[in-house]
Amino acid sequence: MKTIFGQRFAKVAATAALVSLGLASIVSAQDSRVVDGEQYIPTIWIDPDGCEHWVMDDGAEGYMDANRRPDGTAVCHRSEICGVVPSDQLFATDRYYINNAGRQRLQGFFTESMANGAFAFLVYGHTDSRASDEYNMRLSNNRANAVADIARSVGASVVDVRGFGERSPRATNDTAAGMQENRRVEIYCLR
Repeated sequence: MKTIFGQRFAKVAATAALVSLGLASIVSAQDSRVVDGEQYIPTIWIDPDGCEHWVMDDGAEGYMDANRRPDGTAVCHRSEICGVVPSDQLFATDRYYINNAGRQRLQGFFTESMANGAFAFLVYGHTDSRASDEYNMRLSNNRANAVADIARSVGASVVDVRGFGERSPRATNDTAAGMQENRRVEIYCLR
């Protein structure tokens, strides 16, 4: 009885090994395939905002995920504030219209920044704390968009436009000078 059981077990094991080898060769043939002339090549993609993403693309369906440090923060390349535009020079009170002098100054700024190596811009609007939060968010967003529109008019790549309202003050809102510093549009250059 032991020999019959042993023979049957050996036949089952041999069959399983052959099936396993056959499947392994099929799987390995699929791993090295070329789809529509493209190869499966993992790489790193850098977004216009400077952040890295792991990209795996087999030509049919791709996959991308943010490249993160061990602490969970995104891996992004250097950006710096390359300009702070005080809103008093550009905007009338409670307005986001930019006059011709301000428009020309900004066009020159963006053109010069691109000539000095900036490949993209982030534009962030801020306000002082005198109005409601909802109003300040809308006003700061409109001011940031007005500056971003000028950047785009000279061919600059604007990758992010946001209004922060009164949430990121630079100075105290208890004095007129502090409020003036807080009414600003910050322009970050990505180099």
